[in-house]
Amino acid sequence: MAGQVGSVLAVVAVLAALAGAVVAVLRLRARRGVATAGQRATYDVLHSASLAAEPLRTGLTAASAAKSARHLRRLVGAPGLSVADADRCLAFDGRGSHHSDQFVVATRRAVTTNRSIVLGAGDLPCDRVDCIVRGAVIAPLTGADGQALGALVAVADDHPAPGLVQATMETARWAGSQLALAELDSSRERLARAEVRALRAQISPHFIYNALTAIASFVRTDPERARELILEFAEFTRYSFRAHGDFTTLAEELRSIDRYLTIERARFGDRLQVRLQIAPEVLPVGLPFLCLQPLVENAVRHGLSPKPGVGMVSIEARDAGAECHITVEDDGVGMDPAALAEGIAEAANGRDDEAGRHVGLSNVDERLRTVFGERFGLVVETAPGAGTKVSMRVPKFHPGVRA
Repeated sequence: MAGQVGSVLAVVAVLAALAGAVVAVLRLRARRGVATAGQRATYDVLHSASLAAEPLRTGLTAASAAKSARHLRRLVGAPGLSVADADRCLAFDGRGSHHSDQFVVATRRAVTTNRSIVLGAGDLPCDRVDCIVRGAVIAPLTGADGQALGALVAVADDHPAPGLVQATMETARWAGSQLALAELDSSRERLARAEVRALRAQISPHFIYNALTAIASFVRTDPERARELILEFAEFTRYSFRAHGDFTTLAEELRSIDRYLTIERARFGDRLQVRLQIAPEVLPVGLPFLCLQPLVENAVRHGLSPKPGVGMVSIEARDAGAECHITVEDDGVGMDPAALAEGIAEAANGRDDEAGRHVGLSNVDERLRTVFGERFGLVVETAPGAGTKVSMRVPKFHPGVRA
């Protein structure tokens, strides 16, 4: 009997020790996870802002409003919140949605005047006995041009206090900045697509005419040569007018340039010489679609074509650590640097009086800076009678560049 009692006491002692160890571990974990009230509040605000930012960066739509309304209401701290434009309530979270029509009317005023509005109970009549709405704050959401796109409407269950007014206005200002970024992203993408279309239009008319003329000259004298040129021309145009992708690889761009030069050599004969020096390790580098082709075409069309005798186009791509350095150089007629700078500036503003001479350079320079940053524009070296050298730097890896 005494032995049994001893065994029971031993088990109890072990259980007590285990319980003490568990409590010690829990206390230790609790100490590690302790955060002050201020730290926790900061985390909550940043977390809600992060969750709201992602949908807002797609623009002000019913879908983005529905995904962001709950998080915006948390930031404001209101019992209800509406995201509306001048025509309708895009989304509502919380209480007070039966006042949506009145909120849309107020939003229309806020959008028109681009000013915040505070409504009291007298401005929001309601015959529902359970209605908690005693006021509202309407703060406009402004886009990239400073014009109001819509508004946040924060519901108040008492006359709107200064704290609610300020919180709504600040949240609307932050949400508006996200919408402005969405507009800028969209504008940048549309601009890039428009520039590529304009570049295609600038390249195609004179080249197509010259290519077909060159091919026609071989139809009777050398049918096999004419057939090869037609195939090269078909592949070149297929690549140049492809409908998908804003980016390509250096290898693809060089392959298209080789087809272009094959056709041009058929037209110029021995007058056109080409030198390539390409590091194999940079062939997979991604770069904006049609950013080398215009440089090579400018070299042939404006540099070598007016030059009597033989002319050389040199294309070089070097491995430079984290970057790829590319140059297109010709030993043609060159031009005055001041005139070149003026022509590029006019082309950037849509005014080019030299039959597109500077459009290609301006287009490529702008797209390189848009994609990679201001440090990655074109560098042009030229002088009358000294030819032209155009250089660019391309990062080997860059977020968003996928060929």
